[in-house]
Amino acid sequence: MTKSIIKGIGHYVPENVVTNDDLSKLMTTNDEWITERTGIKERHHRKNRNDSEETTAYLGFKAAEIAIKNAGLTAKDIDYIVFATLSPDYFFPGCGVLVQEMLGCETIGALDVRNQCSGFVYAMSVANAFIKSNMYKNILVIGAEVHSFGLDFSDAGRGVSVIFGDGAGAVVLSATEVENAGDILAVNMHSEGKYADELCTKFPGSKYGWSDRMRLEPENVTDAEVYPIMNGNFVFKHAVTRFPETMMEALKSAGKTTEDLDLFIPHQANLRIAQFVQQRFGLPDEKVFNNIQKYGNTTAASIPIALSEAIQQGKVNRGDLVLLSAFGSGFTWGSVLFEY
Repeated sequence: MTKSIIKGIGHYVPENVVTNDDLSKLMTTNDEWITERTGIKERHHRKNRNDSEETTAYLGFKAAEIAIKNAGLTAKDIDYIVFATLSPDYFFPGCGVLVQEMLGCETIGALDVRNQCSGFVYAMSVANAFIKSNMYKNILVIGAEVHSFGLDFSDAGRGVSVIFGDGAGAVVLSATEVENAGDILAVNMHSEGKYADELCTKFPGSKYGWSDRMRLEPENVTDAEVYPIMNGNFVFKHAVTRFPETMMEALKSAGKTTEDLDLFIPHQANLRIAQFVQQRFGLPDEKVFNNIQKYGNTTAASIPIALSEAIQQGKVNRGDLVLLSAFGSGFTWGSVLFEY
């Protein structure tokens, strides 16, 4: 029977580090305020907010290069790309085709996933289905974001802007029939669209207009439409409910329990959410990996960056049982449970 294994992984973030103290020079905030509410101490932003070179696709490409090398493969061995992001280079086309060109892959398929914080989980679920149906052998799965170009660094936007960072992570998911080589054991995906307006960016889009409004009435395009908006308390309450649900669904589907877990990697949205879920399941610190302190919320990139770092630090070894779970805008949520 064909199984899905993570054959290679890598991550990449811009060199430019932005601390909480740096943000306090742009808006009325401070390190204590940000740390207490989010757990974040710093994040990476591309150096120039208007940089046309260090784009989302470029960050994804750099992470992909590392993942492919670590897999012992070349770009020619990749036969499909799934790219998860909410901050694509273009309104269209998506980033997947841009990475295909950057890597020099053959004329393979490239799919973009627009599920925000749950994007990487959804992307892994799609890739796993392709692998297990024997359609593809080596799928490149990327989560990448450049948030910094589209945030409101004023007092009006500080509740959102202090949270997000730029970065990318990638894995090569490969087919194998080798026994004891690892496998993706369970996946699940969920959504609840009635809460779409609680965490979103409204403009541009077919609902709020685009070219005509920008050309004819730019003064009527409001900050609330252009910049991300978030009902923080509302999102928090739903996240701490949905996280345990999706985690238990994955474990139950695979016939596992929390005691069987070697590591839980939550989407890095807010350290308080991760700590709440950890306490709910009674997981010791060594079984939960968080790095939001260094990177902020990198949305679709947060889980692959965290997984890549956890492997680098020796916190994940071959044969370990690992659970990835995410919740975010949409609302969407889901999990991937796998043996590494």
